[in-house]
Amino acid sequence: MKSLLWLVLFAALAVNVFLSFAVDRDGLEIALSAVSGVVVLASGAGLWMLRGSRAGRSEM
Repeated sequence: MKSLLWLVLFAALAVNVFLSFAVDRDGLEIALSAVSGVVVLASGAGLWMLRGSRAGRSEM
């Protein structure tokens, strides 16, 4: 599950960067950028919720 979320996170970031360079400045770019931003935030939140417990780990 985590690897899928990482894949979605990096894909959404790549799409967002691609949209900023390749698509003309209009409503479509704004909508697609907003969608990819929501996907980035959702996958980041999913990764944060699935993170392992820090109990028992030694600090460096």
